[in-house]
Order: sequence, then C-alpha cells, then structure tokens
Amino acid sequence: MSPLAERRFLKMHGAGNAIVVLDLRGSSIRVAPAEARAIAADAHSRFDQLMVVHDPVTPGTDAFMRIYNTDGSESGACGNGTRCVGYALLDDPAMARPAENGCLTLETKAGLVAVKRVTDRSFTVDMGQPRLRWDEIPLAEPFPDTRRIELQVGPIDDPILHSPAAVSMGNPHAIFFVERDPDSYDLGRIGPLLEAHPIFPERANISIAQVTGRDTIKLRVWERGAGLTLACGTAACATVVAASRLRMIGRAARVALPGGELAIEWRADDHVLMTGPVFLEGEGTFAPDLFAGLDG
Repeated sequence: MSPLAERRFLKMHGAGNAIVVLDLRGSSIRVAPAEARAIAADAHSRFDQLMVVHDPVTPGTDAFMRIYNTDGSESGACGNGTRCVGYALLDDPAMARPAENGCLTLETKAGLVAVKRVTDRSFTVDMGQPRLRWDEIPLAEPFPDTRRIELQVGPIDDPILHSPAAVSMGNPHAIFFVERDPDSYDLGRIGPLLEAHPIFPERANISIAQVTGRDTIKLRVWERGAGLTLACGTAACATVVAASRLRMIGRAARVALPGGELAIEWRADDHVLMTGPVFLEGEGTFAPDLFAGLDG
C-alpha cells in the first residue's frame, strides 16, 4: 500500500489556481510521479499544483517544498501555491508551527522564498530575482536580448503570435504581448504546441498578455505540465518583468487572470513581490485504492 494512503491534505486555491497542500514533515516519504498523477486525476483532490511540505534542508528555513504538476513533473516555483502553504503553516491546526510576525522562509529546488502575511487571507511572496539570460531561462540557442526572441505561430508573413519575451522565475516563461483581448486566442490549442517547442529544452509556460493601462495587465496562461489554468503566479511575475523591460509599464502592475487578480512589484533590488489571496476549500484524506496498481 502507498505510504500516502490515508494521508490528510488541504484543498485550496490562490486566485483560482487549484492547489493541494500535503504535509510530509517528520517522514522520509517522497511523492512519485505516478502518485501525483493519480491525486490530480481524482475529483476530490484535483489540482493544478501539488505542494508537498518536507522538513527543512537549509538551516534557518521553515520547510522545503516540492511542487508537482498534474502530469507528475516537478516545478521549481509556484507563487499561488506558496501563498497557500504560507496559510497552512501559519493557520492550519495540524500543520501550523510558531512563526515570528507571520513570516516564513521556504525553500524549493529553485531557491529560498520568503512569505509574509498581509491580511487574514492575503500573503506576499518574495519570488526572488528574475533570470533573463538565455542560458539561465533556459533557451536552446543564444539570444543576446530576451526581451524579444524569434518564435511565431501561424504564417510567416501574417503570424497569429510572434516575438515573445522570455523570462525565468524559477521556471521558464514565454510571454506574447498582444493588442486585442487574450481571450480571443485559442490558447488551448497554441499552448501545448509551444510548451514543447525545441527552443525550450525544459519546456515552458506560455502566456498571452494585454497591457490595458500603465499599471494593469490582462493575462491568460498555459502552464507547463498542467495546461490551461485560472491563474499562474510565476507567469504574472514574469509578465510584469517583461512588460517593464519593454517600457510598456513601470515596475508594478495589477495582473487580471481568469481566476482573480494579483499585485506584482519588481523592486529596485531586482526582487519580484507577488501579493494575492488564498482560499481554503476543505480537507480530505487519500483513499488507499487511489494508488492501487501504480508502478512509480
């Protein structure tokens, strides 16, 4: 029987981004890709990202997080999920530990992430510094200027989308800036084609963004390993960085996604802050038969 059987989880969302939080501290259990896929496929625990909390690795941090997509792959960052973990570690009766001033330092494979409570159900996450060099994002070939890279969808003389910005926020992003409503594009068809494009050796999150004002952006996202989602925090961060580099906006904006709104600030010290809500939908336990017959 899987060691995840009967384990308690929280079902949450951040601006519509479906999140499951699983606490494995005090154990050596690791979630296998097939187990993550099974959890995502079950109606009671369906997620866009699975946030698994482990014991701290680096001294001075509060926990180590592993982040799983619906296809079982791992991600280095998830801003909406990190806010949910912040809530769980501060407020959930079974998960909470003492924390000073409502602040936590969490760690992922991409680095350290600071989380601070703003209101009862709102948190700010320091997403760290964006990576802008082609080999840090990464891209498969050199681009001296990642504000616009050579990539397009559609006929060469009349492309549907072209020249996206490329940014990493712990995971790779390509952002297409458009003049008309992002909802008018078939991202469900375009997204999977571009996610796996050879220019992205680690695949990529694909976004379509419309700058609607000096400090407002409308955004839709196809998430790597998850598909169309109602919100993606790292995509919102990457989009504000990209738009600022292109002088479309200043260094802060409110980003409207299908599931809600996020406030993003690219500070002068190069760190990107994301502020947004968390919602607790409920809790549950994994049924033993959920993992029956899995081979890893």
